Amino acid sequence: MIKKWVIGAGVLAGAMLTQAAQAGQVSVHDPVMAKQGDTYYLYSTGPGITFYSSKDMLNWRPEGRIFAGHPAAAAKAAPGFDDHVWAPDIQYHDGKYLLYYSVSAFGKNTSAIGVTVNKTLDPRSPDYKWEDQGIVVQSVPGRDIWNAIDSNVVEDDKGTGWMAFGSFWGGIKLVKLNKDWTRPAEPQVWSTIAARERPAFVKDDSGGPAEIEAPFVFRKNGWYYLFVSWGLCCQKEKSTYHVVVGRSRAVTGPYLDKDGKDMALGGGSLVVQGNAAWKALGHNSAYTFDGKDVMVLHAYETKDKYLQKLKVMDMRWDSAGWPVVDAADLDNYQSVQK
Repeated sequence: MIKKWVIGAGVLAGAMLTQAAQAGQVSVHDPVMAKQGDTYYLYSTGPGITFYSSKDMLNWRPEGRIFAGHPAAAAKAAPGFDDHVWAPDIQYHDGKYLLYYSVSAFGKNTSAIGVTVNKTLDPRSPDYKWEDQGIVVQSVPGRDIWNAIDSNVVEDDKGTGWMAFGSFWGGIKLVKLNKDWTRPAEPQVWSTIAARERPAFVKDDSGGPAEIEAPFVFRKNGWYYLFVSWGLCCQKEKSTYHVVVGRSRAVTGPYLDKDGKDMALGGGSLVVQGNAAWKALGHNSAYTFDGKDVMVLHAYETKDKYLQKLKVMDMRWDSAGWPVVDAADLDNYQSVQK
């Protein structure tokens, strides 16, 4: 369990869980994480992108927001922008940190993914300054049957960056990035790597019932693992969000599930889903920190009026090389907001 290697077992672990219950857990949506030096940084959907810092991945200090005002992409791509910046992704490339973000009109594909860059993640460093680079990709109703939100960038074995993104509509897209990872490479290379059935004659301006979003590609032992969330989030007790996976030897796919079904044709093997205590598990990210693989996601706590909470879970691997997480860790990990 995650708490054992973060803070130790036994009395100390029990004490920390008690402290978490008293102090309050971190409430986040769509969490992603990075480590710089001895500090972890957590980023979440929220006003201006909310973020936290931690030395142990358990006790978290609120650090404010990334954007004091509106990001450049907001006014151009999402009229009526309400100050909530969605679905961050944090990457380190060529000596800089890149924070990708989404702006959107909820329920529409009037959306864009932008990126801002910084030399450091430490808000107390004299070098700390986010510099917005503007829009990477944008979806336009009537032109596109895909949705430019929920980005994740993965580096292939040649050092090339690829951005996976998408929510509902035509599913999850993959686009090759330029050397700076701030725009699509030219000539542009696009593909669909995961999708769910979209019935004929669904209007182009509707997401339809094709419930798929939040891609995250994780490299491990020569495989690219594509995690996505199926179902509905944000519906309290009616939420059906859960995480599925497929894998490929190539970043461009095809990503096949355990039964060999292509995720672009509706394939996906279950990784974790909710239970009576925790609903809407999803929008996960995945990392290797200090030799340990972890899955980071949000879950809605039933007894707390379905408030979203941070979850960090050990990610193990079965004999066939598929990721495994223990649903018991949903209770075992409880963050502490300082």
